[in-house]
Amino acid sequence: MTDNTKISLSTPIKQGDKHIKEIELRKPMAGELRGIKLLDIMQMDVSAYLPLLPRISTPALTEQQIVTLDPADLIQLMSGVQSFFVASDSPST
Repeated sequence: MTDNTKISLSTPIKQGDKHIKEIELRKPMAGELRGIKLLDIMQMDVSAYLPLLPRISTPALTEQQIVTLDPADLIQLMSGVQSFFVASDSPST
């Protein structure tokens, strides 16, 4: 399992004069999960992602950018976050 994942957006986000085509997500640390129910993350509750994504995305997304994302891109970002919480298949020895 990796601590970062890159998501290519199907609909780029406009930020000033730039168009963001890729978002890098970093595995959240415990403090970045404060105020967020992990069950809500696993159930893909959009309201749980509004405070979390700006904390772990590069470039840092704003809440306004998140709510105006193409739904397919939002699902990709949420799935990327969920991948950080899935146990790897390799057994510990």
